[in-house]
Amino acid sequence: MSEDTDDGEEGLTYSEAGVDIAESEAATAALLDAVGNVVDTEYAGMLEVGDRYLALATDGVGTKLMVAEAIEDYTTIGIDCVAMNVNDLVAAGVEPLAFVDYLAVEEPGEALAEAVGQGLASAAEEAGIALLGGETAVMPDVIRGFDLAGACVGMTPQDDVFPGEAEPGDALVGVPSTGIHSNGLTLAREAVTREHEYTDPFPPEPDRTIGEVLLEPTALYTDLLEPMREHDVHAAAHVTGGGWTNLERMGAFHYEITDPFDPQPVFSFVQDCGGVSDEEMHRTFNMGTGFVAAVPEPRASALAAAVEGRVIGTVADGEGVSVRGLEL
Repeated sequence: MSEDTDDGEEGLTYSEAGVDIAESEAATAALLDAVGNVVDTEYAGMLEVGDRYLALATDGVGTKLMVAEAIEDYTTIGIDCVAMNVNDLVAAGVEPLAFVDYLAVEEPGEALAEAVGQGLASAAEEAGIALLGGETAVMPDVIRGFDLAGACVGMTPQDDVFPGEAEPGDALVGVPSTGIHSNGLTLAREAVTREHEYTDPFPPEPDRTIGEVLLEPTALYTDLLEPMREHDVHAAAHVTGGGWTNLERMGAFHYEITDPFDPQPVFSFVQDCGGVSDEEMHRTFNMGTGFVAAVPEPRASALAAAVEGRVIGTVADGEGVSVRGLEL
């Protein structure tokens, strides 16, 4: 990755672009404290139903929608919406079952609704879940453009849920991302539009536009669930907002990353456009690795082979995340 700017100017940060991760996490914690009476996990709310957990996750596509709107390509954002929800359930060790969406628009549009629906349907089929429909709201006094969010329900025996905390000595098995996924787009958009249009060719792949590369859909990780259960995974992390610091959701340990996947070219492009520091990039984006599991070291190689991933690091006593010479 690129070095920090050395001309005395500070590079662009996620906070300056409009999103403060610390404030967002504090607001989420306050909301959960007010709600109470559910099983607390990092990725889903769970309710005991007999010997099972009923789990719910909800998420949206974020400002990636603005890229889709700018180039009038809505074919992938439905995939993102499903993926961001089902992947959170998978990180908790829960089998996703069904999904509902919520599309809020400034004004109704058949082309938008059809493209979003096709993306939702294809992702639901790939994830093996039921798409139960949803709600479309026309709210010109509230919405500018449109917003897309959803919720996913899952159910699983209590014994199948991951313990939720890594252990010192665990190996970390990683699986690649497909690109920028649906987090950090506020920073990415601010960076690339300083000098480019979304319709400009993407320099590393001139046959694609910058907008098309930013819209590469989020990977679906539902096929990781059974192998992770079979190999006694202790905890897992879906690498979303907060980048590599998401690993700390697996417990207060030191996560030493020794062999991460290479970042896709979109990350260095964003970094160069915005003069973004290496640390800020790793605190904001997945940087090529979309999902990580903490597993007993003797099971790590077999899990890596089963999920087409690799061992990327280890868990030790301490705190923070070390990756590519950075301490996060």
